[in-house]
This record gives sequence, C-alpha cells and structure tokens, in this order.
Amino acid sequence: MNLTLESFLPLAPVVLLSLTAVLVMLAVSIKRNHCVSYWITIAGQLAALMSIFALDGFAIDRVATPVTGLILIDGYAFFYSALVIFASLVCTVFLRNFIESYGNNKEEVYMLLLIAAVGGVVLVSSSHMAGFFIGLELLSVPVYGMVAYTHERSRSLEAGVKYLILSAAASAFMLFGMALVYAQTGTMLFADLGEKFAQHGGYLAGFGVAMIVIAMCFKLSLAPFHLWTPDVYQGAPAPVGAFLATASKLAIIAILIRFLGQVPGELTSVLQPVLAVIAVISIAVGNFLALTQTNLKRMLAYSSIAHMGYLLIALIAGSSIDIESANVYLLTYVVTSLAAFGAISALSHAGNALDAEEVNHYRGLFWRHPALAVAMTFVMLSLAGIPLTAGFIGKFYIFMTGVTTTSWILLAALIIGSGLGLYYYLRVMVALYDRTNNNAEQDKSPIGGVSVAVVMFLVALVLWLGVYPQPMLEFINTLH
Repeated sequence: MNLTLESFLPLAPVVLLSLTAVLVMLAVSIKRNHCVSYWITIAGQLAALMSIFALDGFAIDRVATPVTGLILIDGYAFFYSALVIFASLVCTVFLRNFIESYGNNKEEVYMLLLIAAVGGVVLVSSSHMAGFFIGLELLSVPVYGMVAYTHERSRSLEAGVKYLILSAAASAFMLFGMALVYAQTGTMLFADLGEKFAQHGGYLAGFGVAMIVIAMCFKLSLAPFHLWTPDVYQGAPAPVGAFLATASKLAIIAILIRFLGQVPGELTSVLQPVLAVIAVISIAVGNFLALTQTNLKRMLAYSSIAHMGYLLIALIAGSSIDIESANVYLLTYVVTSLAAFGAISALSHAGNALDAEEVNHYRGLFWRHPALAVAMTFVMLSLAGIPLTAGFIGKFYIFMTGVTTTSWILLAALIIGSGLGLYYYLRVMVALYDRTNNNAEQDKSPIGGVSVAVVMFLVALVLWLGVYPQPMLEFINTLH
C-alpha cells in the first residue's frame, strides 16, 4: 500500500501513547521520581485523547481508513479508542493515590498501563487476525504484571499467576482457531471471511471461529469460563481491577463485534443458540454467586459476569448485531464501573496488606466520608439499573433489543437477573448508612482526595447520562 503521512495520521493516539511509555522509561532511567512519571503519563494520555477529537470528521462523514492492512480506522474505532484511553486516564489518577505508600519501585506501573492502553487501541481498530492477536497480547501481557505489581501481598501475586496461566490458555485457543480459519479460507482479513468461506466452505473454518469465540468468552469472563474472575479481581490492586473491568473488557467486546459482524451468516446462525445459552448461564451464575459475597471486589467481579451476559444479548438477539445498543451499554457500564472501583481505590493503599474490600469496611461510611458514601450510593443504583441513572439507559436499550427481536428467554433472564442484582446492590447501600461501626480505627483511615474528586465527576456523568441521555444517543447514532 501507499504509505503516506495522511494514511498514518489516524494512528496519532497509538503513537502518542507509545511515545509516552518511552518517555516514562527514560525518565525512570535518569532519576526515579513518582510525581514526574505520573505527570508524564497524564500528559501523554490527555494528548492521545485530544488527538482523537482533533482528527477531522471524528464521528461524522469519516471515511474508513485502512492502515498497513492490519487495522481499520473508522468512527467506531475512534469511539472505542476514546473510551479505552479515558478509562486508562482515570485508572492512572486512581493509581497515584494507591501506589504512593508502596515501599518498592512505583514508576514502572505507569509504563505497564500505557502499553496496555496501546494494546487496547490497536485491538479495537483491528481488521486482520494478525492485528487482532498483536493488540490482544499488548493489552494482556502488561496486565499480568499490573495484577501482581504489589507482589508482597500474597493474593496479588496469586492473582497475577492465575491470570497469566489461564489467559495464556485462552490465547492458545484463539491462535489455533485462527490457524484453522486460515487453513480453510486462505485469508486473515475480517472483510474477506464471508467471500472466502462461500468459495471454500468446510467445517474447519467453523470450528476455528468457535475456538476464537471461546477465547473471547474467557477474556470477557462469561460463564462457564469465569472461574478466574473473582480471584483476580480480589487479588489485583483496586485501580488495576478498574482497568480490567473497563478498558480490557471494552476492547475485547469491540473486537468481538467487528469479528462477528464479518463472520458468514451460516456460522453465526450456528453460534447464536450457543451464545444465548452462555448469556443466560452468565446472568444466572453472576447474580446468584454475587448474592453470597461479603467482599465488595468479589461481588463486583460476579456482577461483571452478569453484565457481560446482558451485553451479549445485543450481540446475539435477532439476525444481526445491535451495535447501537451495545455501544450505549458499553459507555454506561464503563463510567459506572470506573466510579465503583474508584471508590474502593480512594480508601485503599498499596502499603496495606489488603484493600478496603470488605462490605463491613464501608459500614457507616456516610458518617465518616459523606461525599464518598453518596457517590457509592448512586453507583450502586446505576449498576442495579434504577431510573435516572446511566445504568437504566443501558439496560433499557438491551431490553428493547430483546423486545424487537422477540427473544423472550433472554428477556426473562435479563429481568430476573436485574431483580437479583437489586438485592446485593441494596445491601451495600444499607451498609453505607448504618450507624453501627465495629471498626473504630476506620474513622481515621486516610482517603485519596483526588480520587474522590474523580469519583464525584464520574457520578455526575452517571446522573447526566441517566437524566439527559439525548446527546449521548445522538452521538452514538452518528458513528459508522
């Protein structure tokens, strides 16, 4: 292809994030300074985020631009990239307060976060299986180190090892599936899959697509591939858990939408009932197991399994993917989950053996930190899908997808699952305002002021998207 500056201009976010990672590495090699590394990271992420909006025709009248044949830059790629970079920016803010009290080196975690963000941006833009794999590994490998970063804490190290082994197994499934698809069709471009499959046919390609989807189900922690999720969420530092729950899952959902959108109809018709069963099982398993949790991070982990099940409804209901509903749900889920983990991060410190993760730790929080307690209340309401919050708008769109496609079994699972979720979210809210405080030392626990400010900003977004969602919906409708 003709390699020109214009064809590479859409890669500005990837270039800026990569350059920022190099700058952080150079700054660390010259002299370790946590504050300097942090501000370089923030500046690079802001520059990458602004470059998306500075590019001509970000969401309207943008012509899809292929770059090197591996990735395709279009409106959806920019939308998902903006969400990935925004999530990584917020996680960076949470990390500073969290890692400040860490006794060992602090600066390397920012390099890992930046490289993971680069992987997420590459992944959401991929149009070729090579780009798919490169982006996924760039996203996954740094996260192994981030999960185990506070390795003196046994749970953190255990979580990192578990995620490394099981994620590597999922990657092996995906690579073998790609090899089967290529062996049958002779192409690795998503756009050519339909034509090549029609020419060559055969069962190998179908088996390969199934293996790729299984690998993605693991990465999204959909049941029955979810067993790693609660342990990794609990062991990972709270800001890393925020990245796992938002940027990581967002990028994988985005590439799954692109991939399934190009898979021939003969294969998707076979996959639909299988994915429908996975969605129902995920909703049931996630909600029922969350009911018994006293650990807030584990509860959010099981909750995320259920939420991925809800989101899967938009991908499998009817004869085509409802991309608009998926995008609305993704946006509302990312903002709400960032706020939830941000509240945990504000009360947690790497110097402690454990994060502020038990529900009892939040008992009576309103009487110690009223602003944070009110923020957590709105976050729980949004996760439960209560009206006037962003979560309600997301679930409403998924519900309408089920109605218009007459997917009654999936709708029943959505309604029952939402009812179960209401119970364990309300349990957390009740604890926030309970005057009984069994741990008096928590009254003196330090709190991250900047983290709380970011959580309040996210909660304002949750309420704005819930009360006045029209600008968001109009914006998403312009994507193509």
